[in-house]
Amino acid sequence: QVHLVESGGGSVQTGGSLRLSCSASETTFKSYTVGWFRQTPDQGREFLAAILGDGAGDGAVIFYGDSARDRITTSRNNAQNTAYLQLYNLKPEDSALYYCAAGTVSPRNVREGRSYDYWGRGTQVTVSS
Repeated sequence: QVHLVESGGGSVQTGGSLRLSCSASETTFKSYTVGWFRQTPDQGREFLAAILGDGAGDGAVIFYGDSARDRITTSRNNAQNTAYLQLYNLKPEDSALYYCAAGTVSPRNVREGRSYDYWGRGTQVTVSS
């Protein structure tokens, strides 16, 4: 069982930036794919990015969704059991509850939330105009 905790959300103005963190309770985290999703009542759950397990730094294998792909990056620090989602040039439509998820997920399934075994409770991002 892996316990995930997101942090770093908050309220920012249009054009601002945030770095979200996903901290895991177990060192097995390093072998898991970490996915980032966001959810709003209107849009449902949306895939943002995923980074495969064991890879980090220049060796990381990363996938991005279609939404905001030019304004987000993801990375991980396996020594600290933490993954990150950097958000740039935020817009009001980026306001959502942001989640990280982890699991043994193959590259072809990283965009499917149901592929992940563990989820955090989310961190709220609110962007004002």
